[in-house]
Amino acid sequence: MALNKEQKTKQIDSIKESVAKQKSVIFVDFAKVPSKEMFSLRKSLKEAGCKLKIAKKTLVRIAFGQSNISFWNKMKAVIPGQLALVFGIEDDIAPARIANQFSKTNENLKILGGIFEKRFIDREKVLVLANLPTRNELLGRLVGSIYSPVSSFVRVLNKISENK
Repeated sequence: MALNKEQKTKQIDSIKESVAKQKSVIFVDFAKVPSKEMFSLRKSLKEAGCKLKIAKKTLVRIAFGQSNISFWNKMKAVIPGQLALVFGIEDDIAPARIANQFSKTNENLKILGGIFEKRFIDREKVLVLANLPTRNELLGRLVGSIYSPVSSFVRVLNKISENK
């Protein structure tokens, strides 16, 4: 469906607004993904503080150009089909993690690349980011490793008191 100039301008402004708020962006190809499954993806992204935006590649190029993001030439090489942008507003890694989980259950969604820390990253690096543990998991591991020597010491003291 063709967009008129006003609709295109609104969409460009919406993309620029999302780019200004984002911590990371993941590019996905969603061709052949049923709309019902796209709604479930949007819902899970929204719960994680992320946003999914579907736009024409030309409008994305214009919006990125106006937002001073200068690596469109690298991006257009990896973007063959329809394009959706997954913006990480609250968490840097959540868009990659959720898109990766969704692509495991639905093979039609393909991760193409992304922007992380103001740099373009390719698909393999996005998948590495997606497999990182969450912040809470890392904090739990840290607490466990700090608490482990203390709990071992307490067990030794209990064994000594039991033997007397």
